[in-house]
Amino acid sequence: MEVIEITHPIQPEQYIQDDIAIALGFFDGLHRGHQALMNKLDEVAKARHLKKAVMTFDPHPSVVLNPKQKRTTYLTPLDDKLNLLRQYDIDYCLVVNFSSRFAEVSSEAFVKDYLLKNRAQVIVAGFDFTFGKYGKGNMAMLQEYRDLFECITVGKQDIDNEKISTTAIREALKKGDLLKANEQLGYRYQIKGTVVQGEKRGRTIGFPTANIQPSDDYLLPTKGVYAVSMKIGSSDKIYRGVCNVGVKPTFHDDLPQVVIEVNIFDFDENIYGERVILYWHHYLRPELKFDGIDPLVAQMNQDKARAKYLLSVDFGDDVPYNI
Repeated sequence: MEVIEITHPIQPEQYIQDDIAIALGFFDGLHRGHQALMNKLDEVAKARHLKKAVMTFDPHPSVVLNPKQKRTTYLTPLDDKLNLLRQYDIDYCLVVNFSSRFAEVSSEAFVKDYLLKNRAQVIVAGFDFTFGKYGKGNMAMLQEYRDLFECITVGKQDIDNEKISTTAIREALKKGDLLKANEQLGYRYQIKGTVVQGEKRGRTIGFPTANIQPSDDYLLPTKGVYAVSMKIGSSDKIYRGVCNVGVKPTFHDDLPQVVIEVNIFDFDENIYGERVILYWHHYLRPELKFDGIDPLVAQMNQDKARAKYLLSVDFGDDVPYNI
């Protein structure tokens, strides 16, 4: 997949020279709704013998258009989004810098400079996709260019009559509803990061933990305790564990930053500096403040037992903890 990073105004040498079918959208999370759109793109590109292209944007438009409610965390930061798109055999990905200047581009200019000059023969986008200054451009407007290209609108995708959307997934993660978030994503939510030095208190109470520093601007699930699995380094082994996301209120009154700590089952290796991928399976409980170490340890033992059971169901009882 050739990635073309564009800062408005687009330059002549950045235009695609092949006839393309192109999908338009922000695609944060590349969830089941987006997957339906990618499948439609693949279908029409094969039928018309066109190259497949995707146009996405960075940062989220709200950074420019709605500073009071700007979105600065993502389900899939740009690198993760590009990696997911590669799984769909995309030929070209145009990453447009959504700047104040780009926000001023009229919908007509967007069609001319970003679609027609890129030799777009087919446009594929969701029913609620908008573009151009003030978001005045929409799928109905693109239909007016039917003499120049075909426009395919992908309708609402839903589960149990609820629309699949990045917003719904974000809200589910903020509530600890991993079942809903993962169901709408179509895969387990994941965060990449690096194992860093922590307070090393866990090992003194029988629960050594790996402190994970996220590698990008991920949306963290709500504070609490989770059953998780994890890949370490370049190995394909999947390790199971129990994870705490929070500020450790039993030990701190005002810890300024949320930390991610994972107790990996049946594991005793030094992995500082290793890059990891953390997969979120089940929300167990909210983060609590305990009246001393003993009740904390008792609860942690309960959490570990429950996480082991839930993960054994996910992976199958015949699968060992390290696979």
